[in-house]
Amino acid sequence: MNGHKLTELLNVRYPFIQGGMARIATGTFAAQVSNAGGLGVIGSGSMEVQHLEANIRDCKALLEPGRTWAVNLMMMNPHCDDLVDVIIREKVPVVTTGAGSPAAYVSRLQEAGCQVWPVIASPLMAKRMARLGVNGLIAEGCEAGGHVGSFTTMALLPQVIAAVDLPVVAAGGIVTGRQALAAYALGAVGFQIGTVLLAAEECPIHDNYRQRILGARLEDVVTIGRIGGTATQMLKNPMTRAYLKMEREGADWETLERFSLGGLAKAVLHGDKDQGAMMAGQSVGLVDQVRPLKDIFAGLMADMDRGLHDLLADWEAEGPWKSTDTI
Repeated sequence: MNGHKLTELLNVRYPFIQGGMARIATGTFAAQVSNAGGLGVIGSGSMEVQHLEANIRDCKALLEPGRTWAVNLMMMNPHCDDLVDVIIREKVPVVTTGAGSPAAYVSRLQEAGCQVWPVIASPLMAKRMARLGVNGLIAEGCEAGGHVGSFTTMALLPQVIAAVDLPVVAAGGIVTGRQALAAYALGAVGFQIGTVLLAAEECPIHDNYRQRILGARLEDVVTIGRIGGTATQMLKNPMTRAYLKMEREGADWETLERFSLGGLAKAVLHGDKDQGAMMAGQSVGLVDQVRPLKDIFAGLMADMDRGLHDLLADWEAEGPWKSTDTI
């Protein structure tokens, strides 16, 4: 353990960061997450300046006094320079980053009083970010929904923690308190979650999408785009099957991009079960009920407590993994 607590580092009640889910992580949803005790995040994704400004206004209008909030900055966005200007002007307290290096912006953001927490997918990336002087890291395993790397959370997390002297948040595959407890045992200071929040009452997704999440099993999750280097994890449907067939037949990146264009909007806004990109992580099979955000967070913490209590009780009772045989 590195001695830090995410609740203290970010001034939040619970050690949970909401993933910067494009089309879902609106200003309103971010405020609701923060008000419930986590770190709400506005997903700027492919936003332009006016869209981010509008979402920040929505967030600030709903945010309770003293709550911390954040913006996720996707480095592939061609408007990053302008979005960073907005973030600084609006005094955003925390920025998470993804899809590239925030090297050009770290100093400016921190000088403006903003913490910078990049999402990374390898120990090498972790070391590069540490050299930039970022405040902490979010190590995301390939169990996550949306765009994913190659390494599992169980393998990635401890190697990132060993590689850098920074607080590290675990992400990817965490939808229960016991999964969070396992990540904490590996040295995480907190947890980024996304898939479990799709079942929140407040989550702004179409009910068709939500119902698919509730009924999904592990076997319903598929990764598309891995051949072209843009691996994205979602629920199987006719669109994903057609995409994979096109990949196998050698379709180029531009053709695949055109084919899947607008898929997330079809899922989130219109509930298109056939052509929508219904992003979800590999632990989706453990998400089985709709609850308010505050109940999700409280439930995760209670499950962590029960898991720790049971583990210690088993340990004291010399559980079945302890052999009494003489070596």
